[in-house]
Amino acid sequence: MTSAQDWTGRVGDVWADEWRRTDRSFADLSRHLDAAIAVAAPGGQFRALDVGCGAGGTSLALATARPEAVIVGIDLSPSLVAVANDRRASPALPRWRTPRTAGDSSDTPALATARRHGEDDASITFLVGDALDLATAHAPFDLLCSRHGVMFFDDPVAAFATLRQVAAPGARLVFSCFRDWIDNAFAAAPARALGIAVPGSGPGPFAFSDRSRVASILSAAGWRDGQAAPVDFVYRAGEGDDPVGDALDMLQRIGPAASALRMQAGAERAASVDRLRAVIDRYRTGDVVDFPAAAWIWSATA
Repeated sequence: MTSAQDWTGRVGDVWADEWRRTDRSFADLSRHLDAAIAVAAPGGQFRALDVGCGAGGTSLALATARPEAVIVGIDLSPSLVAVANDRRASPALPRWRTPRTAGDSSDTPALATARRHGEDDASITFLVGDALDLATAHAPFDLLCSRHGVMFFDDPVAAFATLRQVAAPGARLVFSCFRDWIDNAFAAAPARALGIAVPGSGPGPFAFSDRSRVASILSAAGWRDGQAAPVDFVYRAGEGDDPVGDALDMLQRIGPAASALRMQAGAERAASVDRLRAVIDRYRTGDVVDFPAAAWIWSATA
């Protein structure tokens, strides 16, 4: 599975190239996460840390919801941080808000302005490097957040203890992570078709699927009142005139199927691609391919 160091090279480069489709795939989750972050943010001016900020979507959503914020986003990938900086500088940045459902949190007051980004944004700084190293220079933080960026630490207790050290007293921590592999069909269904093994508990996208384990990590690291809210969401892998082709292209570049296909060539790879296409086709509805997915949104207090 993907490790922290993978993000400094090829994996980070691919995600930077694919940021529009990855933002689309997480859009339904992001509306829940962005709302939770906005609710946890303190009143008045505050400092926020976005751990594993990626292409900057979570930082930018917070900036438009709370323009008085001072936000530092940190990621290991130079390519992703370059995208984040480009998006920050753009006067009109796309905020993927589909699929819309009843009660979409983008309609709440906290996120009413999370549409456009320009000169009136909050102060945002995007940095390349290890968040555990760089955060100290910008501490203390009143809010720490992450969209799926905290599951790659080799020693998660030590990592969250460091995050606790850079947090101001009473600071809030809010982050998302995947629930069980089997509940995330975009990963599990292709894996079954291609014979990919279920991931273990080591660093990687599904490292924090066990709720009890994460609760113990947070407690051991000095965070209190840790709570996890389950969120079922739609992972949109494809859309448009050829949604299956769109999803097939994405899943050959992002996710466990992509890792397996990189090890194959010739007839073996062609057969695997055919099996992957058949899996994707089962999740097509009209002009979209939507996989059921499941996450936790964690919150805790320093």
